[in-house]
Amino acid sequence: MKDGWVMVIGLEVHCELKTATKLFCGCPNLFGDEPNTNICPVCLGLPGSLPVLNERAVEMAMAIGTALNCEIRPSTFHRKNYFYPDQAKDYQISQYDEPLNANGYLVLPDGFRVGIERAHMEEDTGKTSHAGTSGRIHGADYSLVDYNRSGVPLVEIVSGPDMRTGEQARAYVTELRAILVATGASDGKMEEGSMRVDANVSVRRSEDEPFGTRCEIKNLNSVRSLGRAIEYEAERQIALIESGESVVQQTRHWDEDAGRTSALRSKEEAYDYRYFLEPDLVPLVPDAEWIDRVASSLDPMPAARRAALVDLFATDGGVSDAQQDLVTTVVDLSLDPLVIAAASAGVAPSLALARTANEAAKSAEAAGRLDPASFVALLALEESGALTATQAKTVLAELLEAGGGDPAAIAKARGFEAMSTDSLAAAVSEAIDAHPDEWSRFCQGDEKDEKKLTGFFTGLVMKATKGQADGKAVAAELQRRRG
Repeated sequence: MKDGWVMVIGLEVHCELKTATKLFCGCPNLFGDEPNTNICPVCLGLPGSLPVLNERAVEMAMAIGTALNCEIRPSTFHRKNYFYPDQAKDYQISQYDEPLNANGYLVLPDGFRVGIERAHMEEDTGKTSHAGTSGRIHGADYSLVDYNRSGVPLVEIVSGPDMRTGEQARAYVTELRAILVATGASDGKMEEGSMRVDANVSVRRSEDEPFGTRCEIKNLNSVRSLGRAIEYEAERQIALIESGESVVQQTRHWDEDAGRTSALRSKEEAYDYRYFLEPDLVPLVPDAEWIDRVASSLDPMPAARRAALVDLFATDGGVSDAQQDLVTTVVDLSLDPLVIAAASAGVAPSLALARTANEAAKSAEAAGRLDPASFVALLALEESGALTATQAKTVLAELLEAGGGDPAAIAKARGFEAMSTDSLAAAVSEAIDAHPDEWSRFCQGDEKDEKKLTGFFTGLVMKATKGQADGKAVAAELQRRRG
């Protein structure tokens, strides 16, 4: 940051759990249903109704805690009191001073470690919609409340104030989302509100100074918005301090279109909510056997899966920076089983990774359903020279659209076959003869010019052969003629 200023960032991430029913009642936990159809006396807090804790939600919360290296502890539920129309009973059942998960950490792909102070359970609130041009409560003609979401199980994951840049915050949320999806506890769909981020931001003049006054930016629903909001808020606070004013602790709203934050209300403290123990729920005390059973049911987390892919390249001198980015993409999309299957069958890991990250990832949902055997067979055809890279990509697109199939049969039906050496040489000769100036520059040019013109001639040959030529073979033929 400018002039040595230091940003301090802590994030609170709320993730809805993928249970069939709500946290304390049997109402369906579904997104997108007609408003106020998945409600009952319990989630509306009507007199005489009693909450019953959802066992599956507890297991999912413990899975999240285990994946985040937390201590899983005995815990209690409290009533968090506040008046707002999104919660019919005017309080929210949450965990306060005795959370289920505490003292964990998350390691980012670059090795930076972010502390996890707690990951506690609570119920979600309803959703308020404000009718009017602003979409906000100020200036709204009227407001509507949908209580379908009220009572949906949540885990709130509170990081330590450990991050110092917007990029670290984005990396943290990206990695956390991948972990949540890997546990099976959440779908991580920020666009549907099943994962929401609040960012606490403050600034100070150096790392040696005490933390500054923080402001909380509420309900950020994309990684892009998170980074932009944090950076804007830090600059706003610095400008205030440098002009002789003080930062006021408050909750702020991020306006994506305007690219700025605005004040919502003064920041509440714990005493503002008048927490007290929920009298209708007993303490939650998971025993060691239950904790171990949940831990043993977890699949490998993203960090372990990235390491498994990197290990495939050990005999090739490791992965390049570009390949590391592809590894991250493949794991984030849960497509690493395709790469593992292909490499285990003898396909070059670099080819398997490239086809998965660059082509299969374009239809990630379909690729997740693709039979690995079909994928392996296709790459074997490409690696043997029976199909060119262009032809292999075309066949892969058809496999994804059809949900599988025989790549050899698809290639035959399309008339794909390897081009003979003589036919390839003739096509290269035609391209060279039609562009003598470019050929002269290719033969005499520097490395940058050579790379550019290799692409130029390869494109001409591919067009002339309707994609039947192999790009690598074309490049080799050009080099042979250059001498």
